[in-house]
Amino acid sequence: MIRYLEDLSPGRIFGSPSYTVTVEDIKGFAAAWDPQHFHLDEESAKDSFFEGLAASGWHTAAATMRLIVTSEMKLPLGVIGSGLESLAWHRPVRPGDVLTARIEVLETREMKSKPGLGLAKLRVVTLDAQGEPVQTLVTNLLVPTRAGAALVVSTLREFG
Repeated sequence: MIRYLEDLSPGRIFGSPSYTVTVEDIKGFAAAWDPQHFHLDEESAKDSFFEGLAASGWHTAAATMRLIVTSEMKLPLGVIGSGLESLAWHRPVRPGDVLTARIEVLETREMKSKPGLGLAKLRVVTLDAQGEPVQTLVTNLLVPTRAGAALVVSTLREFG
């Protein structure tokens, strides 16, 4: 079901499917984007701050993006952010961890400068299989209203 701004009432919570983190995922992401020894090598990671192989926080953030996109919160334009207000990592993500996202709508408002479009402020908590938070972020997404959806889509096509 497609969700418009009117469907995102404060307090509403959406769930996501799960993502199982593998050694290959951790090392592959790290090799491309965060090549530090505690993300790349199990042996040297044992003597690091993390005391073992750990996913990059940016890997966790990217995995969270996937969980948001594949969540129950289907948005008409896709998941288009206007920025992060906060991002915190609470504990290392390890090989074998199974992550899910809990997406809570904090507030919504229509944009005065762009009729038919609004902002939804969300708190997204990424949880491990024990329900413990590994990451929390607060972000604002661009979401059309029902009435403005057709106008917004046609306007975007003009610029695309």
